[in-house]
Amino acid sequence: MFAPGHLGELTRIIPFEMVDEVLAQTRALERRVRLVPARVTVYLLLAAALFTDLGYRQVFDRLCAGLAGLAPVRPSGSALRQARQRLGPAPMKALFDLISGPAVTTAAAGWWRGLRVVAVDGTLLPVPDCPANLAVFARQRLANGISGYPQLRLTALVACGTRSVIAAVFGPAAIGELDHARRLAAHLRTGMLLLGDRNFAAADLLNQMAGTGADVLVRCKSGRNLPAVGRCRDGSFLARLGALTVRVIDAEITIRTAAGRRTGHYRLLTTLTDASACPAADLIRLYHERWEIETTYAELKSTILSGHVLRAHTPAGIEQEVWALLTVYQVLRTAMTDATDSIPGTDPDRAGFTTALAAARDQLILAAGVITGTDIDLIGSIGHHVLAHLLPARRIRTKDRIVKRAISKYNARGPTIDRTTYKATISITMIPASP
Repeated sequence: MFAPGHLGELTRIIPFEMVDEVLAQTRALERRVRLVPARVTVYLLLAAALFTDLGYRQVFDRLCAGLAGLAPVRPSGSALRQARQRLGPAPMKALFDLISGPAVTTAAAGWWRGLRVVAVDGTLLPVPDCPANLAVFARQRLANGISGYPQLRLTALVACGTRSVIAAVFGPAAIGELDHARRLAAHLRTGMLLLGDRNFAAADLLNQMAGTGADVLVRCKSGRNLPAVGRCRDGSFLARLGALTVRVIDAEITIRTAAGRRTGHYRLLTTLTDASACPAADLIRLYHERWEIETTYAELKSTILSGHVLRAHTPAGIEQEVWALLTVYQVLRTAMTDATDSIPGTDPDRAGFTTALAAARDQLILAAGVITGTDIDLIGSIGHHVLAHLLPARRIRTKDRIVKRAISKYNARGPTIDRTTYKATISITMIPASP
């Protein structure tokens, strides 16, 4: 009965003992062995996050494909649904909590002057349109109508160097990113430098985050009234936000591509007030790392989910599914970082997420690497695939930001958007503070 309970080679990162411990802690262990035991249900949910285009019975078939006759009788769809309902969301959340956090690496990526660079941001995920979900998740009002599906808001704290998830909060879209960020502040630590967009520049939030010992670097509106209380030699100035002293950096950033030139005014706020130790121009360049979290969401929504709507038709099922999705993403990121770390000096950015996902799916179908043999390969087949298809070193690129949402098909028509990507050069001009 327990044979289908595996995740292929990724079982090394989420072993049976870890799952059993989570089930015991959350009191989700069954009193009698069923056709689909609790441990198998956990791995089924994780496998479903690898195969988001398949139904649960098809996912179960893939868990059994490489077992050479060890698999039990194929359960019905109803049996799999009842198993998921018995399990509930608590074990999946507890499992994510166990493996969340920055991936361990010796690479310098993700560090700046001794500080671990992390980013916070939110995104929306569509959930199935059914009465139970509509009671919790509402449709979003858009400029050209309403979203085609109810929406869930996910806000995460991500380590920029490895794009691993440190913590995540999600719920109805009616609850904003600022409320989520206040909950995520508990996961900030001294030695972290948090990057955020203009939405996270609220005075009370910055005070709360700085109170954790972490430093912050966020963008704010250029016209925000911030009276100077001190001036720095590099043209930035100091201001007060409640009890917090912040440094205000104004700059013009010019992007030149084959398509032309574009200049924008940026204003950044930071708790790094020593202009000698942390020059303004260096902080402006560092702020670009905030886009690592945008790449994280692209990998979740476009690569793993392939644009699909989540499966569950109840809020509890949605919670269970999202924790499984985040857990699988974190496991893949861990495997990718282990692979790049085996070659000193390799930037984790060069690991291809699509390559790792495809290899993980293959290993699951083959039931390969589930139990470690006597000859231990520290990076495994997934790692070897990643290293064989390393991406080139990242170049600075720019393109128009395209917001994609699931909307009613009757409102889907719109103007054509140029998605051309250009090689870019960026220049920065500091704007000195007014006397």
